[in-house]
This record gives sequence, C-alpha cells and structure tokens, in this order.
Amino acid sequence: MSRGVIQPSQQKLAEKLTILNDRGIGMLTRVYNIKKACGDPKAKPSYLVDKNLESAVKFIVRKFPAVETRNNNHFYFLSSIHREKSEILKNLALYYFTFVDVMEFKDHVCELLNTIDACQVFFDITVNFDLTKNYLDLVVTYTTLMTILSRIEERKAIIGLYNYAHEMTHGASDREYPRLGQMIVDYENPLKKLMEEFVPHGKSLSDALISLQMVYPRRNLSADQWRNAQLLSLISAPSTMLNPAQSDTMPCEYLSLDAMEKWIVFGFILCHAVLNSDAAALSLWKLALQSSTCLCLFRDEVFHIHKAAEDLFVNIRGYNKRINDIRECKEQALSHAGSMHRERRKFLRSALKELATVLADQPGLLGPKALFVFMALSFARDEIIWLLRHADNIQKKSTDDFIDKHIAELIFYMEELRAHVRKYGPVMQRYYVQYLSGFDAVVLNELVQNLSVCPEDESIIMSSFVNTMTSLSVKQVEDGEVFDFRGMRLDWFRLQAYTSVSKASLGIADHKELGKMMNTIIFHTKMVDSLVEMLVETSDLSIFCFYSRAFEKMFQQCLELPSQSRHSICFPLLCTHFMSCTHELCPEEVNTHTQTHILSLCNMFLDEMAKQARNLITDICTEQCTLSDQLLPKHCAKTISQAVNKKSKKATGKKGEPEREKPGVESMRKNRLLVTNLDKLHTALSELCFSINYVPNLAVWEHTFTPREYLTSHLEIRFTKSIVGMTMYNQATQEIAKPSELLTSVRAYMTVLQSIENYVTIDITRVFNNVLLQQTQHLDSHGEPTITSLYTNWYVGSSPMRSLSELLGPYGMKFLSESLMWHISSQVAELKKLVVENMEVLTQMRTSFDKPEHMAALFKKLTSVDSVLKRMTIIGVILSFRSLAQEALRDVRDTHTHTHTHTRTHVAMNVYELSSAAGLPCEIDPALVVALACVCAENISPEEEYKIACLLMVFVAVSLPTLASNVMSQYSPAIEGHCNNIHCLAKAINQIAAALFTIHKGSIEDRLKEFLALASSSLLKIGQETDKMTTRNRESVYLLLDMESPFLTMDLLESCFPYVLLRNAYHAVYKQSISANA
Repeated sequence: MSRGVIQPSQQKLAEKLTILNDRGIGMLTRVYNIKKACGDPKAKPSYLVDKNLESAVKFIVRKFPAVETRNNNHFYFLSSIHREKSEILKNLALYYFTFVDVMEFKDHVCELLNTIDACQVFFDITVNFDLTKNYLDLVVTYTTLMTILSRIEERKAIIGLYNYAHEMTHGASDREYPRLGQMIVDYENPLKKLMEEFVPHGKSLSDALISLQMVYPRRNLSADQWRNAQLLSLISAPSTMLNPAQSDTMPCEYLSLDAMEKWIVFGFILCHAVLNSDAAALSLWKLALQSSTCLCLFRDEVFHIHKAAEDLFVNIRGYNKRINDIRECKEQALSHAGSMHRERRKFLRSALKELATVLADQPGLLGPKALFVFMALSFARDEIIWLLRHADNIQKKSTDDFIDKHIAELIFYMEELRAHVRKYGPVMQRYYVQYLSGFDAVVLNELVQNLSVCPEDESIIMSSFVNTMTSLSVKQVEDGEVFDFRGMRLDWFRLQAYTSVSKASLGIADHKELGKMMNTIIFHTKMVDSLVEMLVETSDLSIFCFYSRAFEKMFQQCLELPSQSRHSICFPLLCTHFMSCTHELCPEEVNTHTQTHILSLCNMFLDEMAKQARNLITDICTEQCTLSDQLLPKHCAKTISQAVNKKSKKATGKKGEPEREKPGVESMRKNRLLVTNLDKLHTALSELCFSINYVPNLAVWEHTFTPREYLTSHLEIRFTKSIVGMTMYNQATQEIAKPSELLTSVRAYMTVLQSIENYVTIDITRVFNNVLLQQTQHLDSHGEPTITSLYTNWYVGSSPMRSLSELLGPYGMKFLSESLMWHISSQVAELKKLVVENMEVLTQMRTSFDKPEHMAALFKKLTSVDSVLKRMTIIGVILSFRSLAQEALRDVRDTHTHTHTHTRTHVAMNVYELSSAAGLPCEIDPALVVALACVCAENISPEEEYKIACLLMVFVAVSLPTLASNVMSQYSPAIEGHCNNIHCLAKAINQIAAALFTIHKGSIEDRLKEFLALASSSLLKIGQETDKMTTRNRESVYLLLDMESPFLTMDLLESCFPYVLLRNAYHAVYKQSISANA
C-alpha cells in the first residue's frame, strides 16, 4: 500500500505521542522533586552547603560549562573536590542523570515535532481529538519541563560538580556533559529559546490551537449563561430525562478548562506570529488572558502569564499592540476574573447538589446522563483548582474573591457523584454495552460502507471496531466479565494518525462525521471499562497535596461554619486522590515524605472532626447534667420554702419573692422560631456526625482509616475524664460529690451518649464497657486515678452506697473492701500488741470469771483498756460500713438480674470469696481472713498466736463495763444506736472472732461462748455498783449483749444474761429518751 514518501504507519505517531507524554510527566516529577530538594536546606545535597566546597562550587558555576581541571592555577579551588570525588559521584548521580534524561527527552520531542511537520498532520480537536490533544499536551509538557528546569538555581553547580568529580576519577569528562552543559546555557531563558525553536512548527501548532475556537469559548462562559441554559440540569426538561446526553464533540465536553488555557497561552507564546494574522487566534489568546493571572506549570509551580508574555514580546519589533492587549487583559483578569469564578462556583454548588440528589434517587439515569456527570466533575474540578492556585498567588489587594467558605460543599458534591459512579458502575456498563452493540456498531458500519475510499489497513481496523462492538452482550455484565477496550482505543488513535497526514488515501479532514462518531464510541467504551480512569481524568484533586497550608485552612473554615461541617468528610476523602499524583519514574515519592505527609493529613482531618464532635457532645452532656441536677432532692427545699412563704405572705399582703422556675420549663415551647443553646448544639452535632458517618472507611496508600473509630476513641477518653471530674474531688479540702449525685450525672451523660447512636453507627455500649470497667479498678489504662480510688476512703449512707455500688461494680467494691481490710488489719496488729503487754493478767482473768473479788483486783492491773475498746469500735464501724456496701451491691445485683437470694450461704472458704464479691452475706468474711492472716508475726509460733487471739476476746469482754461511765455511751432510740458507735462492737467481735479462729483452726462457737460468759459476768457486776457516775449508762451498755450472731443461740444468751434484763434496759433507755425530749 503506497502512501507517498512517508508512510504514516511507519512513523508510529500515536505510539510516540503516548509514550513521550507519559515520560514527560515522569520527567516533570523528577525535576520538580530536585527543585524542591534544592530549595529545602534539610534536603539539599550536602555538597552544595559544605563550607569546604563553597569556593569550588562558586568557581564551577562561574566557569560553567567550561572544564579547567588541568590548569594548575585552579588547583586550590578544586582540591577539595578531589578529596571527596567518589562520594560526589555516588550522591549526585541521580541528579545528574535526571538532567541527562531531560536532554534525551528533549531530543525525542524535537524529532517527533519535526516528523509531524514533515507529515503535514491535520489537527482538529473536534475530529481527531486524541491526536490533537496528545500533540498539544506534548508541547505544553515539553515547555513546562524546560521552564521548571531553568528554575533550579543549583543546576549548574550539580552538573559541574559531578563532571569535575568524574574527570578526576576517570581522567575525562562524562560523555553527555558537553551537550548537557550547552543545553543548560541555551535554556537560561527557556521561553525565548523555545520561541526560536518552534518557528518551523508554527503551522502545525497554530492549526491545533485554532481548532479550539469551537470548544474553549463554549466552556469559558459566565455563571449567568450557564444558568440560562440550565446546564447540567436533569429535571429542567422532564420529557427528555431518559434521552441519552449527546454531542458531536463528546470528549471536548469534559475537557479540562485548565488544560485548554495552558495550550492556548503557551502555544501562542511559541507561535506568536499567528496572533498578528488570525483573528480567531487573537480572540482565543485574549479570552485566556482575561480568565486567569497565573497558570499551573506542575503541582504548585505556577506561571504568571501577563508578566512573562509582556517580557517576551517587549523585545520583538512591532508588538506594541500585542503588549497593550496583554496589559488590558491583565486589568480585566484582576478586576473581573475573581468574581466570575466565584459565581461559577456558586452555580456549580447548586447544580451538582441537584444532580447528585436526582441520581441517588434514580441511579438508572447514570446511563443516559453519564456525560452530564463527567462534565459536572470536570467543571467543578477546574473551578476548585483555579481558586487554589490564585488564592496562593494573589495579585490584587482585595482577597474576598479568593476566600470561599463554601468550597467544601462543592468538593463534597463531587465526592457524591464519584461515589454514585463507583457504586452503580454495573448499571452504566449494562446501558453502554447495549448502546455499543445495538446502536454504535450499526451506525459505524453504515459510515464505513458509505466511504468512497477505504484502504486495506484502515478497513481492517474499522471492521475490527464493528466486530468488537457487535459481540457485546448484557450477559457479560451479569457474569462479571472484565472488559478491556484499551486496544480498540489505541487502534483508533493509530487510525487518526494514519488519516491525518497529508496525501492520506482516507483523509479524516474530509470525513469529519467519521471522526466525531468514533469519538462518541470511544466515550461509550470508557463507560464500560474505564470508569475509574474517567473519574481520575475529570475529578482528580491530588494537587491539594502540594497546597497543604491552603488545604488545612479550608478544612478549618469548614469546621468553623456549622452549615458546612456536614461536608468536612470531603477533606479526608480528598486524601484518597493523592495516590494518583505519583509516577513510576519517581518511585521514591511513594515511600518517602509524600506518603507520610498525606497519611498525617488524613489522620489530622479525622482527628479534628472527632474532637469537634466530642466537644459538642460534652457541651450537650454538661447541659443535660445541669438539668438532671435540678431534679435532685436537695433542690426541693427551696420550692417547699417558697410555697410556704407564698401562703404566709399572701395573708399579710406583702410582696413575695419571684417564683422559682420548676425543672422542665425549658421544654415548654411557645415559639418554634426560638432556638435555645441546646438546639444549636444538637443541630451542629447532627451536621458533623453526618460527615463522620458518611463512609465506613477510606483507604489511603495501603492504610485504612475508619472515621467512626476516631469518634469512639475520643468519646472513651472524654467520658473517662468526665466521670472523674464529676466527683468534684478537692484534694486540699477533701471534698467529694455524693455518689448518688454522681450517679445521676453519669446516667444523664450516658443518656446523651446513647443518643449518639441515632447520628453515627457506633457501638456506644462498647464505650460504656471500656470506660466503666476501668473505673472499677484502682487506676485506669492511662494510669490516672478512678472513682474507685477516690471513694475508697469515704463512708456514706445506704442510698448513696447503692449509687456507689452501681458506679464501682463488683470489682470496684472489691477494691474498696480490700482497702477497708487493710485498716482493720492495722488495728488488729495494735490490739495484739496490747494483749501481749497484758498477757499474764489476762491469762489469770480467763480462768477466774467466777471469782468477783479476784477479777476486780486483776482488772485494776490491766493497761490500755480504753485503747482496746476504741480500736474494736473503729473495727466495728469499718465492718458496718462494709456491710452496707455489701448490701448495696446485693441490691444492685438483684435489680439487674431480677433475682433475690434470702438463704444464708454455708459453703467452703473458697466459695465464700465468690459469694462476698456478689454481695451475698457470709458467716466468715473471706477478705477479713486474708487480711488478718498477714498480721501473724514470723517469730511467734502458731500456738502462741492462737493464745493471743483467745486473750484478745477476754480483754474485750472484761473491758465492756468501763463503757457505762462514758457519757457518750448513751443509747439513742432515734438512731437506734449509741452516740459513740459502740453498738458496732457486736459486729466487730463476731467478725474478728470468726476470722481469727478460722485462721488458727479453732472453734468459733467455743471462743464466743467463753466471751459471752466473761462479758455477762462483768456486766452483771455493774448492777451492784452504787456510784452513779460509774453506772450512769449501765442500761445502754447492757444492750451490747443483744447481738445477733450466726454462731450463738438465744438460749445460750438467756443462760448467761437473762433477756428480762435486756427488756428492762430497752424500757429504761426509751423512757429516758422521752423525758429528755420533753
């Protein structure tokens, strides 16, 4: 097949454009990283900042690109390089060979541009879209690369330093150095050099650019024009809602405006002569200059359009008019571009919201209206990038147009549309598989049949297109088959190249309808196999990665504005885009600072969202705790007092004090427009929780983030601190909140936390379990004090005890018991010392209880009698408190399990501990047994310890009569106890005896019988006393023997101390109480 001198199929234009564009982006990434490294003192190559090499580097830069190693006059400057030549070669190789790769890339681009000129390729973005786009992309990539290269200030130092080290090592310069050095010098002013270089390419480039006159002006309209055209609206024309969105220029509809402006600005700078001869070119040029003040070169590197263009044109003769055009456009851009883009963003927010809402309700519309989705994403992406770029490079005093507090909303609706496309991908596949096989294949086949001339190669390719589409079926989608049309799209790219050269047998310039139809088909194939790639192409916002400060500022603005906080999740979601900003030619980006930076950003966003939600929840909890506090019994006194005073003052005619508001008044609404602080907090919380609950998790570079877990973690920490804080413990004054009040506050707090499950799908029960279980221990997981440790030293009443038991639980109450047992064991240790001091006297008294005179004489020899009784009373008080705690624990257990245990436990010691932990009453206290077992001295035999235990009971028994002379020993019927707590002695005697004789394996019953015999004998003696001071509280002391004991029977008590005496004693104390009250 003859095609003239140049065979298009042999030139492989499509393949070269594809490869060079991809390689160009890779080279840009590497050069960009070198520029950033050289601009960072921490990352800059050490040889550039080494003081020893400073003079050598200055010498190299001054002489660049000349190499003067053999001149002895310069030995002083270069000697420092000689010492470190091997390290310089090793460490600067990556930088040096990157510059070499740039030079080779430049060679390949220049060769391809010459080939394209020689082939006289026809360019029209509306017809051979892929060929024209890739050509313009290559021109801009090449221009951008050389521009950024010229911005690396240390490029001469790096290249020269490496080459000097190479020459000192190998005896000759690197073979690439002469050309590389010359390229660096030639491209000192890259655009000026490129303008000269592109003179022969002017015709091809200008043709490609002028083809944008049907696309760019249509994309660069004002918001009012968009609004009047009802752009992107699915519901403006309900009758056509199911009709497929069609266009003769399908790929141009979602083509990036940012990319087109770069093509136009850089393109017409390179082929500026056409601006003087073609009105369409001049119109495009002016429109682009009026839309922006700066363009994105690569990532956060920008190009200030007007200054650069003016500096280039000012030295060209006859360009005064063009310079005036630039200045006028600059004024227009500074005065109107900001407001124009602001209005566009405002329109797009409402348009994307409507689109996302309709598609969420009717996802089937994603099929026919897919073009609208990608247009919306592309339009929004362009406006966001424009704002980001210009806000960081403001050239006017007023900044209002560059601050958009609602930008998060626009990004959020973009994310919603992206989510719809990912979720309903199979729906779109079904639609376009049928479209391709049932319509596109038929129309393309007719077009091919009607071609007057169709060479063999072209015919084979076109036939393969038709066959590929015809073979498609919905069953493939249902079976989950993976589609791949990349080969078909590359064939169409090749076909564009074959048919766009001059003298082609089948010229696409003469068959534009074929090009437009194929562009539509290519779009349809992408809807089947390349949805993810389409999302990246139209809505990738990975550029935010390089505008960290602006990114974080936008996020903070979003959180500060309650109406925008529901969209805050878009910022962590944007972090998922950042994986697409890396390139395989620069793999170190993935594993170094870029990845770390992105992960830390995502973590920070989610953490701040959770903190904000936590703070709102805390404020709500505080309000609810305040309301709950109003219902506490302690506040009812004022209400009762006010009611009483109101009645009395009404009779006297005096004006009463203002009536106090009753709890619950805040819930009575008379005006729905009245918004309380609690309403505002709930509204703000629901908005923020919507964002936290928006996605279950998100993946960023092999890391999975779960937004809800951030909230759960913060709630656990805050709940822990709040519980401890609500105790209001003051270490200085030793003040603490009542457990009943604390329980009320905790319940109010928990009620609010439970309501969070209405907003966010989190397991709040897990939070309760984690926090409250830790509060039953002495310290929490952070080593901080818990309510258990704060309350263990406090004695409170029955109702508060039940509250405390519910708060602390069995574990906390066990810790409380252990703390109490430690105090008891300390008292018992002291009691044993007193017994040892009086052992001889007590031994005699133990066997002489039936000899009154002898007992009286022996009693006078005893020392520390009062101390024994006081210590036993203290033990009794502690055991009584523990009994209350156990009873409260049992009540709480019964409440939760709805079972009641009335039977006394008679089980082995190893079961006593389990029973005691559950609050069940035990004859022998296991905690007390463990505590007292530790009191036994090592140097005393078990027999001696047993004897001391027996004599302790004797000591207590013979000391009881002394209590009758104590004025505080009076029994009070009102409190059913003695004023000095000696009524607790009975519990102390029973429990201590049980524990001690369990430890020493003695008979508890026998020892208590002995105690009863001694005690009754001693007490009966005071009935014979005549001294009123000695016997003033005799009846009150008698009542001590009315003790319930699991080890003694009433019959035994009757035989030792007749119950009639107890009955008379009760009668006497009650009579005495009545007389005192009267």
